[in-house]
Amino acid sequence: MLGQSALTAASGSSANNRIFIYEVEGLQQNAQTDNNQYPVRNSSTILLQVPYSRMNSEMQRINRLGGRIVNIRPLAETPAAV
Repeated sequence: MLGQSALTAASGSSANNRIFIYEVEGLQQNAQTDNNQYPVRNSSTILLQVPYSRMNSEMQRINRLGGRIVNIRPLAETPAAV
């Protein structure tokens, strides 16, 4: 318990359940994306669901594939009604 914060333990469990939506543009089909279970469109933006624990590795993967992250938002966020 020495050196551990009560806030760290409490926030760690809720962080595992958080999902974020990445809006990505510019992804292109290549040898690495051919291994995916789905095709990659290069025409517009795509939305990817990413767990909090994988955010950094997913950003690196998107950059390696030539994509650009346009927006990141939590999954729980709902768009305002117009």
